Amino acid sequence: MAAEPLTPAISERICRHMNDDHSDAVLRYAHHYGGLTSATEASMTGVTAEAMTLEVNSKTISIPFDHMLTDSEDAHRTLVAMLKAMPAGADKGES
Repeated sequence: MAAEPLTPAISERICRHMNDDHSDAVLRYAHHYGGLTSATEASMTGVTAEAMTLEVNSKTISIPFDHMLTDSEDAHRTLVAMLKAMPAGADKGES
């Protein structure tokens, strides 16, 4: 799939995919990058060039990216890299 501009429609598609297929990863983002280690549920509600927005236990948080995303492919690479950068067990309060 070719890279597409990061439009609201693409953000919605990314969020739907992450929530439907990778809900465990979304919760890990909340635990590690959001610092909400006691969170039990999280959903991705938005992706912009600057940050991802999560709804975590009924609270909205924003997790900034380390660079401005350029397109949908950059968003994919960045979200995967953020998961891989987490220390093992860090999302479970074991670090």
